[in-house]
Amino acid sequence: MQFVGVIGYGDAMNHDSYSDDYLRDILMGVKTIAVVGASPRPHRPSHGVMRYLQGQGYRAIPVNPFAAGNTIHGERCYAGLAEIAEKIDMVDVFRRSDAAGEAVDDAIAIGAKIVWMQLGVRDDAAAARAEARGIKVVMDRCPAIEIPRLGLKRSG
Repeated sequence: MQFVGVIGYGDAMNHDSYSDDYLRDILMGVKTIAVVGASPRPHRPSHGVMRYLQGQGYRAIPVNPFAAGNTIHGERCYAGLAEIAEKIDMVDVFRRSDAAGEAVDDAIAIGAKIVWMQLGVRDDAAAARAEARGIKVVMDRCPAIEIPRLGLKRSG
């Protein structure tokens, strides 16, 4: 395992760019992804990204208090991360930057290993809180773009 982007050795993570190895290690290492801000509406980006992640072999669990109890792409939707009984590897945040910190704090509380903030979403203070607890962070990127760009293939 490479230590690309590991925090704790005196250097802060540079969130303006990520190495392909850093992104590849994350995307190949996770299995279960909570999609915070998942929408039941087909025209919303979170809806398409969640479907894409499922098609790539990930277990994608929707989190949206306004759709809680319903299903999105065959998965029960939860009001919050704390309601999900199973282990979450990565939290994919589809929230505005000014609301992302709460999702990051929830990800810290449940012991997620990765926080991924979607395109246009950046909260450096929240990223620093997560990294201080050993959580890897990606901001302003989309896994549905990075997976094909990196040529990743998962067996599920």
